[in-house]
Amino acid sequence: MSALTLKGPYWVTVRQHRLALWTVPALVVAGLAAVLALRAWADAPQDGSLYANHAYGVLRLFMEFAGKSLVFLPLLAGAFVAGPMTARELESGTWRLALTQSSTPKAWLGAKVVVAATAVALGSAALAGVYRLGWTGVSGTYRFHWADRGAYEATGPVLVGYCLLGVALGVLVGQLVRRTLAAMAVTGLLTGLTMLVMGFVRWSLMPTVTETTPFPGRSVLMPNSGLLMESGFLTASGGRLPYDTCFSSDKSRDDCLVDMNVTARYQEFHPSSHYWPTQLIETSILLLLAAAALYAAFRLVKARRG
Repeated sequence: MSALTLKGPYWVTVRQHRLALWTVPALVVAGLAAVLALRAWADAPQDGSLYANHAYGVLRLFMEFAGKSLVFLPLLAGAFVAGPMTARELESGTWRLALTQSSTPKAWLGAKVVVAATAVALGSAALAGVYRLGWTGVSGTYRFHWADRGAYEATGPVLVGYCLLGVALGVLVGQLVRRTLAAMAVTGLLTGLTMLVMGFVRWSLMPTVTETTPFPGRSVLMPNSGLLMESGFLTASGGRLPYDTCFSSDKSRDDCLVDMNVTARYQEFHPSSHYWPTQLIETSILLLLAAAALYAAFRLVKARRG
């Protein structure tokens, strides 16, 4: 990232952290080159099936590693903003130097936020695009379903949302803790906890689709691309029974279900069409949380340093 056209605290911030900022486009370029090479290798006609399977296996292995790495990207972004960008300057007192250069505390903090948020937003969006390019070669297979952990976060705007939340938490925690390592740890923990909580509630953001079929019919209810949430049986009175209701019965499964007056099967699931609405809803929640954290951070810097 060039600092030539920047002025004041923005120029200082870019100069201070130029190595870390240049790391972002370097990762994008390296990831893009690796994905393109692996896709070309896996898609090229091969003389032997063993060679072709090996190429596909390497692509899968790389995409698994990439997906897990991108899940940790918001934690790293937040930890860096909390530690080296914010808490370290407060801990060492070098932030006071910025105030002697006709800069206000709000301008000092605003430079940190703008530079970090811009780099993180552009970088995470580019990395998500690179990952999605490789993911299309393995999508729908084991561990690469659109709703799988890792693949879901790395293929859509939620990755940008989590990274921006990490930045916002970083500038807030960095001011509160004012110790570099402690601020990094706390920010990483808070960002990780947010990701875990959102992972638990994510599939409650949209209503599921319910399909039924008469019992003892064997019709397929959910498409292969769907995300199954619940399945079981319906009784004549409208009650629901879990899928394993008759597993411990001495009777045959069908006889047991008949005795329980079962009349239909049901499945509740999310179709693949719920991917983008869920992504957008979750991203909106993350951006609201980030805005709240930034508001608190700027109120704090104003209250403490004028």
